[in-house]
Amino acid sequence: MDSRRSRGESGGWQGWPVPTRPLDRRDTDPQVERARQAVAAVFALNGLGLATWLSRTPAVRDTLDLSASGLGLLLVCLSIGAVLGLPSSGPVVHRIGPRRAVLGGAGLVSLGLVGLAAGLATELVALAAASLLLIGLGTSSWDVAMNVEGAEVERRLARTLMPRLHAGFSLGTVAGALFGAGCAATGVGAPAQLLVSAGMIAMGVLLACPALLRVDDPEPGTAGSVRSGALGAWRERRTLLVGLLVLGFAFTEGTANDWLAIALVDGHDSSEAVGALGFGAFLAAMTLCRMVGGSALERFGRVLVLRATAALAVVGLLLVVAGPNAGVAAAGAMVWGVGAALGFPVGMSAAADQPDRSAARVSVVASIGYTAFLAGPPLVGFVADQIGVRPALLVLLVPLGLAVTAAGATRTPPKAESDVSTSAPTL
Repeated sequence: MDSRRSRGESGGWQGWPVPTRPLDRRDTDPQVERARQAVAAVFALNGLGLATWLSRTPAVRDTLDLSASGLGLLLVCLSIGAVLGLPSSGPVVHRIGPRRAVLGGAGLVSLGLVGLAAGLATELVALAAASLLLIGLGTSSWDVAMNVEGAEVERRLARTLMPRLHAGFSLGTVAGALFGAGCAATGVGAPAQLLVSAGMIAMGVLLACPALLRVDDPEPGTAGSVRSGALGAWRERRTLLVGLLVLGFAFTEGTANDWLAIALVDGHDSSEAVGALGFGAFLAAMTLCRMVGGSALERFGRVLVLRATAALAVVGLLLVVAGPNAGVAAAGAMVWGVGAALGFPVGMSAAADQPDRSAARVSVVASIGYTAFLAGPPLVGFVADQIGVRPALLVLLVPLGLAVTAAGATRTPPKAESDVSTSAPTL
């Protein structure tokens, strides 16, 4: 291993999580490589599960005869399920392990997709709403579990992996969207598509999970320690600061998902095709940055890279808001995508730097991040009603500023530390 990359806090390079125990032969075994491939598949399947039904929201709206506000209320059920499930996901993952939590979460998502297909086939809005709630609950535990697993694989490989895993999630969403578009174009009904998707997800996760590593396997009778670990993570200064970092980047990414295309169409008087292309440029840039960003993290460290990408997000945002035409704004969307790419995956890595209570810490950070991801865009919409979409996007300067301030918390704790809550990070 390069000695520059193994010196911890005092050595200058912060890109790799510092192992909390000496690496043994298992860390170079093929088992770890198989686990890397398996967790990458789990991330991609998670993205597929999200996008496969989101790509058919027009069909959902038309089949259930919903207005725009009615569709919005239906989609809120997904958010409610996720927000309700995230706080308990850490204790669940710690108690049963990420392998079983991934299986359980994916099972709930698959069951929810089957229920949504049945709701559309029978035109029962209540069944569709309950199914989306189930999908949200399953996704929350699945998300936390796969991030805990990915962080453990990253730690054992001693190289940056999480951005690539989140790129796999992005590729999964692209695959799900393309599958949905193909089904819609060829006349395949949404219920049939959802049933096929549920089967693919269930089968894929069942095939991948046996290769996952055993992480944080609990001992019998540790329910009390699980609960105290989950609550204790909410009192850790470093964990909350990492959550603040993820909040800023998640707010930025979620707002782009919901408002970027509208800003290009309405704000720059361009066509819907241009808006879609601009949003596609954002997603492509973000995915590419996640695929190649590990090298920059290993060379320059988390703090410098995160602050630089936050600055890029600000530049891209300003180009979208103040650009003289749609072409400049679309270029800004690409810069914005690069800037928003690494905050969430690096935050997950930082939360799981040390194996003890890693599931609880990831749950805290994920809860903060996903809440911002879900709540941020409606806030921007409220401001946009008052001043317009383009100037409303400037609200993002606040969470991005918070992310820059909190980036210092992602420094890997010294190898000798056993309780990061007693260490005040340098900002």
